[in-house]
Amino acid sequence: MKVDSKDAKLALAHIYVAFTALLIGGLAGLLQVFVRSGAFELPFGIGYYQVLTVHGVLLGLILTTYFIMGFQIAAVSRTAGALSSTQRKLGWIGFWLMTIGTIAAASMVLLNEASVLYTFYAPLQAHWIFYAGLALVVVGSWIEGIAQIMRYAQWRKQNKGLTSPLLAFMAVVNNLMWFVASLGVAIEVLFQLLPWSLGLVDRIDVLLSRTLFWYFGHALVYFWLLPAYMIWYVVVPKVIGGKLFSDSLARLSFMLFLLFSIPVGVHHQLTEPGIDGFWKFLQVVLTFFVIVPSLMTAFSMFATFELRGRELGGKGIVGWFKQLPWKDSRFLVPFIGMVAFIPGGAGGIVNASYQMNQLIHNTIWVTGHFHLTIATAVVLTYFGAAFWLIPHITGRTLTGRMNSLANIAGILWGVGMFIMSGAMHVAGLLGAPRRSEYSTYGGSEQAAEWISYQLAQAIGGTILFISILFIIGIVINLLWFAPKGEEEFPVAEATEGSGKTPAILENFKVWGVILVALILIAYTFPIFEILDNSPAGSKGFKLW
Repeated sequence: MKVDSKDAKLALAHIYVAFTALLIGGLAGLLQVFVRSGAFELPFGIGYYQVLTVHGVLLGLILTTYFIMGFQIAAVSRTAGALSSTQRKLGWIGFWLMTIGTIAAASMVLLNEASVLYTFYAPLQAHWIFYAGLALVVVGSWIEGIAQIMRYAQWRKQNKGLTSPLLAFMAVVNNLMWFVASLGVAIEVLFQLLPWSLGLVDRIDVLLSRTLFWYFGHALVYFWLLPAYMIWYVVVPKVIGGKLFSDSLARLSFMLFLLFSIPVGVHHQLTEPGIDGFWKFLQVVLTFFVIVPSLMTAFSMFATFELRGRELGGKGIVGWFKQLPWKDSRFLVPFIGMVAFIPGGAGGIVNASYQMNQLIHNTIWVTGHFHLTIATAVVLTYFGAAFWLIPHITGRTLTGRMNSLANIAGILWGVGMFIMSGAMHVAGLLGAPRRSEYSTYGGSEQAAEWISYQLAQAIGGTILFISILFIIGIVINLLWFAPKGEEEFPVAEATEGSGKTPAILENFKVWGVILVALILIAYTFPIFEILDNSPAGSKGFKLW
């Protein structure tokens, strides 16, 4: 019932890097909102876009990827059994490749040779080491994912005819989605960005590079999100003393995410010339299919909450709600994330809508949106998981004092994000651009309307950084100072009478064929047209 001790060391190594990235990336985010307020200038010649790149890469790519891999390794070990020595060795190889790549990419950003932002859009050109470093991060994550899949396949072989452990199944789905999606950015880096940044070619096809990036970029959001869903589906019900509402529903929702998270990247390019309107419309339609498994998840979670609340004596329409364990940070902190995902998801519908996107495209509304979805729903769920995962694998306990501090940190995060993200949404509707430093735009009357909202962003960002300091302190305590003891890795069982899980939900061949078909339908003609009608391309620019 525990994570194997050798697997725990591998998981713990990822957690060290993840929370180091949180501290540095969070500080960079604080400096960003200070600069955008107009009341602060960066010292020592540090550039705003340099800080923006640090924030985006460390929190958007490094924190998430390391935590996900660490959590999934622990989840597979806990539910499908300890990794074999070969599988564990692959895990360590992947970890060190990722770490070498992270150090290489970070070095270039700190040297101001790669201030190309989180999306590293061409024709902004970074040093080739930056691109090579990110490629190593992706390759390392592939190797770690393969180790997890091998353990799952071994369990299936040893337990023929049985339904596989749900957490291990979910980890496999997330890894498969990551493999398929990251092929896009791997092709972009290896065949476009690296030769171009090395000077082997003079020009780059900007539209093709962005299309390959967003083939990867939107599925990346679900790579971040699905581990949070793993925790919502499997861990949180156990934390509140309940059971998983339906094993079949959980597996079906994950398979639907696998199908519909990848062939939708063009909805990030609705204002991009060079892509025919029909293919944009098709991918918008496919994007709206992703709403279905999200609604399935919301139904499953609140059904679980109500059933448990009524077991504990809750009466009436909302009486059950009062019975939930609101003082338990393992529940409260992820629950704040769940609530934030409601307006975050609604904003996603706006972003993906053909007409409404015209109003908010490339405004700071979009930044506010993904701070609700990823930086709140996902990251708060990761934090809530860390409060039991770290002591579980270090042999310590979450004390009452640390639990109270964790609740304070979660509430501070929710308040800070409400202020910051809310201001971003409103300023975006007023036309404030994203990715931009503080500017009055030559005394523009419209730009003057944004200033008060940028001040609010600085206030919200400050509260968020205070929350980060609380969380780092809790993590340090759980790693080295908390009392020795046993902390549970919560895994919920399915509700009795929920029925046997259909075997087709674990038939990856069937779902894989459907996935490949959808990708070919959504991307074959757009990429062919891009290649057929490509201009000469752009030379590289370094504007910092």
